[in-house]
Amino acid sequence: FVCTLKELLPCKSFPKTLLFQLLGLSIATLSTVTHYGLHFTLISNVSLDSNAYRVIHYTAFYFGICLSMTLILAALLSSAATVRESQCLTAMGFFCFALAFCGLIPAACWRYTHSTEVEDSMMDVYDLVYEEVRRNTSSFRRHELIAIHEAFLCCGKHSPFGDTTNVENNTCPPGQVHDEGQDCLQEIRDFLKKHMDFVFSLLGIAIGFTVYGMILTSFLWFSIHFSSNLYRKGKYILR
Repeated sequence: FVCTLKELLPCKSFPKTLLFQLLGLSIATLSTVTHYGLHFTLISNVSLDSNAYRVIHYTAFYFGICLSMTLILAALLSSAATVRESQCLTAMGFFCFALAFCGLIPAACWRYTHSTEVEDSMMDVYDLVYEEVRRNTSSFRRHELIAIHEAFLCCGKHSPFGDTTNVENNTCPPGQVHDEGQDCLQEIRDFLKKHMDFVFSLLGIAIGFTVYGMILTSFLWFSIHFSSNLYRKGKYILR
């Protein structure tokens, strides 16, 4: 925060506003990369309406954008409140931090209780495309399967329904040899595990910062309130 209450707030608090803004920009960047990234858009475009992945895909993007805007707005309001010594702006900043906190807690709980739902929905999409290509029911699905193989750098899967060599020869990237290490289901799981671990870590950091922001804005509100009362103490008007 920028300090005008020199006796109550240290001037070094200004970088903390930048930290909140950087956190908001980081969440917005991660949401954009998740929404428009090649791996995620491929699966989203291929998935059926009955599959839960597309709903999760769009919900995560809009939630991340709204959360980032809320954190940036909270930081700007808190900074303006410090400069203008406004209790109203401070209360609005606290409300934004509280709103972000109320959104982050359900998101973290959902990630903990549905830890494999995203992975399972993506692998279900791959299974659907792969089996349709194996049964030669759609030439369009073959192009989609090739795109998935090229994006994830994998080659086919182990199928209990018969020989898959013909599918892999026609859809795997040139020069790749199918083996256990290139199984696409495993590659999708590993890719998503790393991504979701990073998302969960960012959620934890955001929760910590929002709690800190609520404490800081509360302190700022009381500081402005009591400093205003101190200015009036001992002043009298004689008529």
